[in-house]
Order: sequence, then structure tokens, then C-alpha cells
Amino acid sequence: QVQLVESGGGLVQAGGSLRLSCAASGSIFSISTMGWYRQAPGKQRELVASITRGGSTDYANSVKGRFTISRDNAKNTVYLQMNSLKAEDTAVYYCNQKVPVLVTGTQDYWGQGTQVTVSS
Repeated sequence: QVQLVESGGGLVQAGGSLRLSCAASGSIFSISTMGWYRQAPGKQRELVASITRGGSTDYANSVKGRFTISRDNAKNTVYLQMNSLKAEDTAVYYCNQKVPVLVTGTQDYWGQGTQVTVSS
């Protein structure tokens, strides 16, 4: 069973930085694609950034150049470094693990979410 625990959220002023961490249980972290999603009030959950088992990354256009996703397979942890934060980055941020499975391709696991609030 996969468990994801996020940390690092909080309140920050616009222009500031935060670093989110997501610690995963289990031995399948290294073969999983990891991602960060966010959901603002009244909006759908959206992909912020993802990183494959090989280290390839993908970012939402709105965060390119400001956010960096990384992973440490030895620690079963994925990070999201967020710089130059804007008020519109305010949301609950969720960690996602896509585990390869037969037949269906992947199975999604989610963390409980961590609140990021950017004051303008």
C-alpha cells in the first residue's frame, strides 16, 4: 500500500519561496512517475509539475521558470521548489504517485494535501 505524506506548505508573501516535500512509502517509488497537483477554491485540480522515473520533467505553463520538481529515490521523496510565488498560486497542493500496473497501465495514489497561501 502506497502512502504519501506532504509537508512544507504555509503562508508566504508574494515574491517569496516555499519548498514542498512528499515522502512515499513502499519500494516502488523509483519506478513511479511523481507529480504535484493543486486545487484552488472553486476550481478543478490541475497538474503543476511531474517527473518520470528517468528524471524527465513537465510543468504547467503558469509555473514554468518559477517552480522546479525534483526527486530523491534514495529517500523516496519528491520535492517542489516554488519561487517568485504569486497570489494565484494559492491552493491546496497534492502529491501524486503513478504506479505502473498490468492491464490498466498506472494506478494513482494521492497525498492528503498541503495548503499554500500567497498573500499579495
